[in-house]
Amino acid sequence: MNTEIPSHGQPIDRFAAAISGEVYESVHSSSAIKSDKRQALLAGDYPNPKHLREIAGQIKQHTLESLDKYLPQAVESLERNGVRVHFAANGEEARQIIGSLLAARGAKKVVKSKSMATEEIHLNDYLAANGVDCIETDLGEFIVQIDGDHPSHIVTPIIHKNRRQIAKSFEKHGLGAYNDDPETITRRARKFMRDKYMSADAGITGANFVVAETGRLVLVTNEGNSRFSLAAPKLHIALVGIEKLVPSDRDLSVFLNLLVRSATGQQFTAYTEFISGPHASGQPSGPEEMHVVFLDNGRSDILAGDCREILRCIRCGACLNICPVYRQASGHAYRSVYPGPIGAVLSPLLAGEKFPSLADLPKASSLCGACNDACPVNIPIPDLLLRLRDKGKREHAPLASRGVPPMGGFAGLASQPALWKGALLAGHVMNYFPVEWVPVPPLSKWTAQRTLPEFRGGEFRKWWKQRRQR
Repeated sequence: MNTEIPSHGQPIDRFAAAISGEVYESVHSSSAIKSDKRQALLAGDYPNPKHLREIAGQIKQHTLESLDKYLPQAVESLERNGVRVHFAANGEEARQIIGSLLAARGAKKVVKSKSMATEEIHLNDYLAANGVDCIETDLGEFIVQIDGDHPSHIVTPIIHKNRRQIAKSFEKHGLGAYNDDPETITRRARKFMRDKYMSADAGITGANFVVAETGRLVLVTNEGNSRFSLAAPKLHIALVGIEKLVPSDRDLSVFLNLLVRSATGQQFTAYTEFISGPHASGQPSGPEEMHVVFLDNGRSDILAGDCREILRCIRCGACLNICPVYRQASGHAYRSVYPGPIGAVLSPLLAGEKFPSLADLPKASSLCGACNDACPVNIPIPDLLLRLRDKGKREHAPLASRGVPPMGGFAGLASQPALWKGALLAGHVMNYFPVEWVPVPPLSKWTAQRTLPEFRGGEFRKWWKQRRQR
């Protein structure tokens, strides 16, 4: 099992300190805009958005805890619709299944819709190594692909790039002279893609949801690229995590109302597709053969652990958009396919035996709780981060303690009232000295990389005494 992207070998704070101003501005401004739009839209469209989020969370949690019921039901429904179903225990099995399906059809040209599951198993690299020409058709994913880059956001893969950088990439790869007009960039990508769609042997997608009751795959996009990816090819392969199930179409409606509002601040996405199987006799086009590969890749282990709530995630990216750490550091700082608060929980869990290599990610949080407030399925992300911090400490994962000052001295200070009062008085004195002057070596190493706010504490007891005297 391997969910990591090539590592830069730096903890998040150091990576964030080194990113360019362009990257910081692109990530910070784009995520802030999405987050503001989401909040305004939910508040305007629903009298009680929090209640809707709670319902969605309950539906997803119920589904996860009843997978032994809904997964067989989904398989039965899919097969009834003419879909062939496969199960992959890990990424290697999933790659081999997909490779064998392509080989059986003699498929050498593939168009691919955006899918985090395929990123997770590094499918593109596998296909390229086996002589398959696989083109990403989502514009952001396509730009990442031609640049040899990695997505830095679950929904907007190139949130770290601006239009000038994209125009340079297009020029470099022969897609036209430099022009940073967004409409021109889009038109050039569309022209390039058309030939790829028409000549493709197979289309590969993920799925936002799979309805157990009807066997429908649901794809949600803003570009319509998934429709083009399935129009001409004769073979459709969908790679789907086992957590993507929802029980019924009625349940699905709850998630469709929340997903796009949370992801991009729109009331509804431009394209929502319901795929019931390969093309029927009365349809003019569509794949003659359809396969669904259900991917485990560590999900069963997560479901059996104390962080199972993370599998509710519907990959909207709302927690990334609102997170102050993600806005500061960008997605690449997380050294994994899944960045941000969701990645700080999911990536170490999916890493399995390699958990120690990502054990520092749960530390990349202020525990402010904004991610939980934004999550459309009410995942208690701060609680899960604390559980993983504890796991890192218990398992003596070296990265779990990287950059964290020793807390034994603080514990002694905080448990002695007289010492604590004295420290509060000393806190005001610290406002007149740079924090990096702290003489204690473990603390001075930590403070050398941080700027602390002005100390304004120590007045609570005085305030409380005055209040009681009123």
